[in-house]
Amino acid sequence: MKIAIEGCCHGELDKIYETIEYIQERDNIKVDLLLCCGDFQAVRNRSDLKCMAVPLKYQKLNTFYKYYSGEKEAPVLTLFIGGNHEASNYLAELPYGGWVAPKIYYLGYAGVVNFGGVRIAGLSGIYKGHDYLKGHFEKPPYGEDTKRSVYHIRNLEVFRLKQLSGDVDIMLSHDWPRGIYNHGNTNELLRYKPFFRDEVEANKLGSRPAEDLMNHLQPKYWFSAHLHVKFAAMVEYQNEDSDRGLRTTRFLALDKCLPKRKFLQVIDVPQQPNTPMRLTFDKEWLTILHSTNHLLTTSPTTQYMPGPGCEDRLIN
Repeated sequence: MKIAIEGCCHGELDKIYETIEYIQERDNIKVDLLLCCGDFQAVRNRSDLKCMAVPLKYQKLNTFYKYYSGEKEAPVLTLFIGGNHEASNYLAELPYGGWVAPKIYYLGYAGVVNFGGVRIAGLSGIYKGHDYLKGHFEKPPYGEDTKRSVYHIRNLEVFRLKQLSGDVDIMLSHDWPRGIYNHGNTNELLRYKPFFRDEVEANKLGSRPAEDLMNHLQPKYWFSAHLHVKFAAMVEYQNEDSDRGLRTTRFLALDKCLPKRKFLQVIDVPQQPNTPMRLTFDKEWLTILHSTNHLLTTSPTTQYMPGPGCEDRLIN
């Protein structure tokens, strides 16, 4: 199957779908699925703009509202995760994911679905250490602080994703996994983004939880956005102490949707034989959500997940 990967959407759905249509005509192909890696900006109206943490000059309706209202319909099934510039009041209504418009599906704070036998997982938001151990305490009306902290990832979602036992084909995150730059052309990255140098040399660029998840899940593909540059890498895992053997993750980050920027790429992913290309829930993920529901909290205090040194139970 053909899957289109897009970096930061920034509400420019019309332009993204037009680009896909152009690629389909140019290459005589049909794109089956679009994956957007955050900053989707599902803005329905001007009230939603007040809940989006962006400078005033960037508070624009753009084109999502056309698909929400029914004026237009997405020409291809679209899945997305949240980033750090979102209409957080709308996405907060769907913490476990759901349809934000016909044929446009949000994966929630974290989520796992299947499409044509391809298992797709996602983690919304960006990492900030001071909020990572807190519960989801934010609620509308947001203040200047909470409309930012609401999109900070929490240890609960990372813990849940770590409970997955089966293989993950595709993983989406807005943040890059920390250290991924060591597995690609670092010099080229720094040539485009020289102000990354200090963080790269100190190994501080990117998300520590995403790095941990990548090493744990070892998906076939990992796609990200956020840093507004195209960057490819390949991570190999030896797994000498387990039966997983040699595995490889192909990483790709893409730019934001602007003219002459590398914001979209189409890849070929094998479809599972005799499996219809339709979106389905992942049964194991639903079980994980049910079994860990007791760990969910809306408190801003520190919340630790079950593990070494913690007496809390894993299964309710």
